[in-house]
Amino acid sequence: MNHHLPMKRPLLSVIIPCYNEAATLPLILNQVEAVNLDKEIIIVDDHSTDETPAILEELRRSRPHITVIRHPHNRGKGAAVRSGLAHARGEITIVQDADLEYDPQDYYELVKPIASGRVDVVFGSRFLGRHTGMYFWNALGNKFLTFLTNFLFNCWISDMETCYKVVRTDILRDLRLESDDFRIEPEIAAKVLRRGYRIYEVPVSYLGRTYEEGKKMKPIQGFYAIFALFKYRFWW
Repeated sequence: MNHHLPMKRPLLSVIIPCYNEAATLPLILNQVEAVNLDKEIIIVDDHSTDETPAILEELRRSRPHITVIRHPHNRGKGAAVRSGLAHARGEITIVQDADLEYDPQDYYELVKPIASGRVDVVFGSRFLGRHTGMYFWNALGNKFLTFLTNFLFNCWISDMETCYKVVRTDILRDLRLESDDFRIEPEIAAKVLRRGYRIYEVPVSYLGRTYEEGKKMKPIQGFYAIFALFKYRFWW
């Protein structure tokens, strides 16, 4: 599985799924645009009901280089990632949440191992990097899901649920992703591991937001993730 691409300045496809993120979307977009890498930005609005569509319409006019996709009804983060992937033209793809929990300045370190041809898959680990605002039960849930991933796939990673999963686009397409909701995270992890790719981890900074600020992760999704890991380990 070592058919790496020797790439100097690859095009990075940044997929930004968003749902009711009017407060943070312009800010995160400015941060992404400030990253000095060859990149394309694909924003997928999962049928927001706040000011997000109006903001995106204005962006479409003022920044025509940005691709904007709008779902006709709410389908979930996984569906938004898949819609963005269908439009991706870059050699490498990264998913960027539309809130401000993750810092796009980490792109440089995340992309470098793939661009240099050393690996095909990089995960940004919050547990190896600087972080604050993580809830105890969320962190414990993440640790358990990561332990389960390591156990089922005989790997050793520290953060399976990270948003920053950076993968060569051709590999990501070849995974034939099917999840519509947050199960997209364990699906990507399970499928790359099942196919024999080693996950290279890079520390990333993480500034967790509160439920009052709009955090969308709910405990039930942890159980869905467990089922997804078993599904893609034994039945997929």
